Amino acid sequence: MTEQLTGLAGDRALLGRTSTAERVSDILRSRIAEGYFPPGTRLSEDGIGGALGVSRNTLREAFRLLTHERLLVHELNRGVFVRVLTVEDVEDIYRARALVECAVVRGLGEPPYPLDALAAAVAEGEKAAAGSDWKVLGTANIHFHRELVALAGSERTDELMRSVFAELRLAFHVVDDPRRLHEPYLARNRQILQTLQAGDRHAAERLLETYLADSLERVVEVYRRRVGEDAAGPS
Repeated sequence: MTEQLTGLAGDRALLGRTSTAERVSDILRSRIAEGYFPPGTRLSEDGIGGALGVSRNTLREAFRLLTHERLLVHELNRGVFVRVLTVEDVEDIYRARALVECAVVRGLGEPPYPLDALAAAVAEGEKAAAGSDWKVLGTANIHFHRELVALAGSERTDELMRSVFAELRLAFHVVDDPRRLHEPYLARNRQILQTLQAGDRHAAERLLETYLADSLERVVEVYRRRVGEDAAGPS
């Protein structure tokens, strides 16, 4: 935890003069998404508050916000922890993703569509794969889906899915083979992009629907195995 707090102190400048619980929660959300605080980590009020230079009340409000987003959990007499997802959580996350992402593509209207940010996310993933940086590829994959949702032009939808994608990263951090998890979907991201560039949102929706179903199956398979291994403990 000492090394984590030292790095977190570098985020102190992000708070500026208008330190608020929302800004603190933004920093912690990003750190959790990056795997800086892995699932199951206990978050120290004193340590984090000192590293960021914020009051205990501000930090507790930030913890409350992130608990509401299902990223943290408060355990009585033990403290606040980064949440460890269950398989049921993962399935529910993908249910929400399918409902929202497919609806966004279905409702795009007539082409052409503003796809520059989506194309940049695909290029980001291809660059990461070329460098065998599989964790960065996972981040690029999240960026692809975030930009896909952004095509709806809805701040409320973006806000909703920001929390969903942050929660999804909790499941990704449990997986010990990010290449196997993320690499197969790089070409499919490119295919969805090209289909939208061709103006065929209906075909893109079908591709996305199959994509999410296949991704759910793969994540649950890997997640069940990893969680089962952890539960079994050393032999």
